Amino acid sequence: MTASFESIFKRVAPAVDFCSFRFVEETTEKCSVQQNIAEPPMTSIDRGVMITVIDKGGYGYAATSDISESGLRTAAARAHDWAKLTAGRGVWDYSKIAMPKLDVAKHYQSVVTQSPSAISKREKFEMLQAESAKSKIDDRIVDWGASFWTTHTKQLYITADGGMVHQEFDYMVPALSVTAFDKGDAQTRSFGGRYNGFCQQGGFEILARSGFHGAGLTTAEEALALLAAPNCPSGKMDVILMPDQMMLQIHESIGHPLELDRILGDERNYAGTSFVTLDMFGHYQYGSPLLNVTYDPTMQHQFASFAFDDDGTKAEKQFVIEAGVLKRPLGGTISQARAGMDGVANSRACSWNRAPIDRMANLNIEPGTASLDEMIASIDDGVLMRTNVSWSIDDSRNKFQFGCELGNVIKNGKLGGVVKNPNYRGISATFWRSLAMVGNVDCQEVMGTPYCGKGEPNQVIRVGHASPACKFSGIDVFGGEN
Repeated sequence: MTASFESIFKRVAPAVDFCSFRFVEETTEKCSVQQNIAEPPMTSIDRGVMITVIDKGGYGYAATSDISESGLRTAAARAHDWAKLTAGRGVWDYSKIAMPKLDVAKHYQSVVTQSPSAISKREKFEMLQAESAKSKIDDRIVDWGASFWTTHTKQLYITADGGMVHQEFDYMVPALSVTAFDKGDAQTRSFGGRYNGFCQQGGFEILARSGFHGAGLTTAEEALALLAAPNCPSGKMDVILMPDQMMLQIHESIGHPLELDRILGDERNYAGTSFVTLDMFGHYQYGSPLLNVTYDPTMQHQFASFAFDDDGTKAEKQFVIEAGVLKRPLGGTISQARAGMDGVANSRACSWNRAPIDRMANLNIEPGTASLDEMIASIDDGVLMRTNVSWSIDDSRNKFQFGCELGNVIKNGKLGGVVKNPNYRGISATFWRSLAMVGNVDCQEVMGTPYCGKGEPNQVIRVGHASPACKFSGIDVFGGEN
């Protein structure tokens, strides 16, 4: 297919300053069991091509699911027409952009140990049924379920000057949740969070790597413990956020504010703007000196790993925040040219029928030196929080309020009992300066989410976040109603 597409593209590509062809095919299978009942498996296949043209300062693109030569020729002509129409009329002259050059063919493939195709549907449902059955341990368990879905993605990117990137991705998304109800109170405990935090690249080995086997029982036990637990205390105190909450904290108060197109104003009428401005880079103290944040699309198994972004830029690990200082934005080739500053390889599209925009990929906090026990021992009065359940943040990605599924009080350096409805609030511009301890590799987890939304028309994309547990000092904590 690669040779065929390359040959067709050479015949249909117009004579312009730049032209690219991006083919994407995704095959997805989802299996689920709800309250011990197997639901019908779902399989979908989606494929198509996006053709992009830059010519005489204009920029145009067109997508098609008709991947015949005539269909691609029509799409190429339509993209060229849009480039002609925008030339001299846009807010940016695209002739000033040097698109990435690919001198030789490149390839990337996810590492898979246990292929989903080697496991029968019967075996898949038996795995889910086992965890579902373990969850119903009490009459107060009123809802429970387990699922996983796998996606295999083929992507081919070709430029008219002879460049080519072929990438194949395998994704696995396990999920499990249990809801308990008693005396008017309902509490839900989930495996990895309601945003499917244990998603990674790979095959069915991810179930073992994430701890899915056996999670049905432990999740049910924790849901029942929440029913009996008091509400989280309120006040200014120290907080330890575990990786499945750090994931959301990184995503909302570092990832989105640092997206360069958002800083340039592209998203303000839909997903919002950013409190970050261009003049902050290079000197702004975003967090305490313990804060080191990397953009790393090269980490094996992480959900948004790749070798090249969707504009053909080579993916490399880059510090976006180092020793607390803001270093570089999350901006791809086009945004970098507009802003006049270096960014990262993060021009990404959710599918063949969307144009690439600036997106997070793997955005990680580098491990520190503290153990979890040391962090707990350092706190006289505080709360340890796990697993995001709710989030709210303003249009500039600054003021926020987050809630978690489960907490444990910390008193005099000792981890105490469970508390329910733990919440905290803060301001992104100052919150990260309260970072007091960063966990070591032993308390780091590789997580992510399939559900990052942005752009018009909307694009829901895969993002990875690896982080250790972290301690924050003097945080505004509050619980639910008593």
